[in-house]
Amino acid sequence: MYRLKFVATFLVVNFFISIPLCSAAANNTSEIAEETKQTTLSSGQDDSPWLVTPLFSSDPKVGTAIGGVGGYLFKVDQKSTASIVGIGGNYSDTDSFTLGVFLRSYWDADNKRLMAMVVDGKIRNDYEDFLGSGLPVQTTDNIDLYFMRYMQSFAVNWFAGLQGVYTNYIITGDNYASQQIIDTIGLTGIDSGAVGVTLMYDNLDNQNSPTTGKYLLFHNFSYRESLGGEEDFDAYNLAFKHYIPNGNGHVFAYHATGRWTSDAMVSGYSSVALRGYVRGEYLAPHSVMLEAEQRWNLKGRYGASIFTGVSCLYGEGKKCDNSENLYPVIGAGARITLKESERIVVTMDYAKGKSDNSGFYIRFGQAF
Repeated sequence: MYRLKFVATFLVVNFFISIPLCSAAANNTSEIAEETKQTTLSSGQDDSPWLVTPLFSSDPKVGTAIGGVGGYLFKVDQKSTASIVGIGGNYSDTDSFTLGVFLRSYWDADNKRLMAMVVDGKIRNDYEDFLGSGLPVQTTDNIDLYFMRYMQSFAVNWFAGLQGVYTNYIITGDNYASQQIIDTIGLTGIDSGAVGVTLMYDNLDNQNSPTTGKYLLFHNFSYRESLGGEEDFDAYNLAFKHYIPNGNGHVFAYHATGRWTSDAMVSGYSSVALRGYVRGEYLAPHSVMLEAEQRWNLKGRYGASIFTGVSCLYGEGKKCDNSENLYPVIGAGARITLKESERIVVTMDYAKGKSDNSGFYIRFGQAF
């Protein structure tokens, strides 16, 4: 559903967890990384610590949303990547809104990292085929989300830490028939708190728009009634990213992710995390995904890209050898660099999935 698409906007560039919530997620070979970390907030058109950029998404299933992100860059110490604190929000033609405040901070020469986020919103959706049931459903979702992760380096390029999340969103049908379908399927929303651990390997050359290096992240969330929730279940996440330079500033990048749940109700299931698909429309206990993108540096601050990928939802009788459970995507995009010193970009992508799944996005940061 659209609520997770907004969260994903902030997860971009690994602000937070990789998907969803998702979220999703941090980044950064040695000499190159150190060079980047030593860079200050530069001069000329780069010297302002303020960032303002529009957000836009259009999807035939959830309508069009416009909004923006405003952020302030600051350095805790000169050997660390620039931290950012900001606020962002959007409003859609379905009379939906989301508003979020976020922080991504680095200090102690990037050896310590903190990420935090608070989101509030109301989401209205009109589905023609709700969760593959073949039935039309209109829903209103009220959402509150609180997230924090702290990580500490314990060896060269290795980090470990703790994280916590509290999410409270309630799904209601906009009419009697819709509410009956929601009740039958069991999708009633999540009111739960969770804690988890993180383990990360990160030798990327830049936190915001990497051009070389590898990134591996494992993390889990243990949702428990004792943490203020209504259900006990577990979610495990694994993400791998690899960036390969191929001359003149061009980069080939790919990433693979997986999310697995244990004892989760439908509302805690995994979803498709690819551009072109609406988060939450397709659900299953587990998901895996592979996506690749070629990024070209065209001239100055401008670039272009093409990408493709596929995701599989499986579990409870669903298998990846069935094409009905596979969700492919192809697409193309462009980017504009806002701050060359920190490689902060705005990207514009069009993605086409199977059936009538598609989307156009303007976002703050790279897709991954």
